[in-house]
Amino acid sequence: MTRKKRRLYMLGLALLGLGTATALTLTAFEDNIVFFFSPTQLQTQDVGDRNFRLGGLVEEGSVKKLPDGVTTEFRVTDTVNTVAVTYRGQLPDLFREGQGVVTEGRMAGGVFQAREVLAKHDENYMPPEVADALKEAEHFKATTQPLKTETVKKE
Repeated sequence: MTRKKRRLYMLGLALLGLGTATALTLTAFEDNIVFFFSPTQLQTQDVGDRNFRLGGLVEEGSVKKLPDGVTTEFRVTDTVNTVAVTYRGQLPDLFREGQGVVTEGRMAGGVFQAREVLAKHDENYMPPEVADALKEAEHFKATTQPLKTETVKKE
């Protein structure tokens, strides 16, 4: 085998190894990626049976503790659409109605089964994903409202 052919084979093996390593890394990342959705985005996208984050505001008057003392039901809204959430565990101290929240879990039977609930850490902070989703929902809400017409009486 000539020196030139040997270099070509070594280069080919190196590229094959690099390609294999890249493919394995991307496959590992794909399993660990968690997407963020707002309630409005959930209406238009099929999330299947995968974990994702749901964010928005805890709807006023929606928090209910179940008799088992561990399970809590509440609704997350982006002011346009609402998603029912069930969480089994202790909620963060800062969790309350009307506040921003990010939950992680999956959809099951039309209800979001949260396995983790994250609440904001002070009154001035809202997770960027939630803030963006609320802004987008308000834009969506503003663009879909019927036009209001006003009649003016002539005197």
